[in-house]
Amino acid sequence: MISICCCHLSVQYSLTKITLQAVADIIRTTLGPRSMLKMLLDAAGGIVVTNDGNAILRELDLAHPAAKSMIELSRTQDEEVGDGTTSVIVLAGEMLHVAEAFIEKNYHPTVICRAYNKALEDAIAVLDKIALTIDVKDRSTMLGLVKSCIGTKFTSQFGDLIADLAIDATQTVGVDIGQGLREVDIKKYIKVEKVPGGQLEDSKVLKGVMINKDVVAPGKMKRKIVNPRIILLDCPLEYKKGENQTNAELVREEDWEVLLKMEEEYIESLCSQILKFKPDLVITEKGLSDLACHYLSKAGVSAIRRVRKTDNNR
Repeated sequence: MISICCCHLSVQYSLTKITLQAVADIIRTTLGPRSMLKMLLDAAGGIVVTNDGNAILRELDLAHPAAKSMIELSRTQDEEVGDGTTSVIVLAGEMLHVAEAFIEKNYHPTVICRAYNKALEDAIAVLDKIALTIDVKDRSTMLGLVKSCIGTKFTSQFGDLIADLAIDATQTVGVDIGQGLREVDIKKYIKVEKVPGGQLEDSKVLKGVMINKDVVAPGKMKRKIVNPRIILLDCPLEYKKGENQTNAELVREEDWEVLLKMEEEYIESLCSQILKFKPDLVITEKGLSDLACHYLSKAGVSAIRRVRKTDNNR
């Protein structure tokens, strides 16, 4: 019975080793400055070209539990550090490859794990000795660090451009939280706006909020306003439609004119209330009718409509 169990353990390990080495070999060629890109077909049928380890492993559909743990390892590395996703998988695959010889010599798995834990402690001790203190205000040093992270990506061909953008962005949105710590909240304070056309060299970090919208009436409304007074709205500047199907029975022609007059008066009162605050720019999440546009442009106020709620909050 014991020999059967050992045989089962050996077969199980060899299957695990083959699976994990296959995972490591898939992304081994994407590591380093001479790395190759992988062309992937994602679940939606689109083609993705990347050499990012985490992005490649995300698209793999694996049933093996140990291989799944490798993918989780890559995902954790990406969330905690943001870099080194390929390296951590290649390193894990190599550690398993080295452990194979000890398994064949009938070393118990717990002995091998204990040895790896001891090696981890020694590695941390060595890292503490060779670690350098970095001054985050020294731009040249930070530039070197960032370039070393993105040197393996295809953006490295653009030199310092991407590294400069990354440093500018983090310095712009970094918030001091005390005790010498700074927090960079990429969900709340950073937004990447992709505008079709142009070159990559046209990319820049804007200190403010960018809304990829034009004014409602480009010829009549100003596009450049210095130090504007802005009103943000989450309600429509147009006549409110009925909630359900609304029927209006008009007997005379004059009734139709009364109905239109009521709509116009409603829009006019809305605009007059807004204009009391003397704004230079009105931004609304909902619609803005032609009549409201006329009243606002007549008063010299620019207007932007149908802005995303996230942009409005930001």
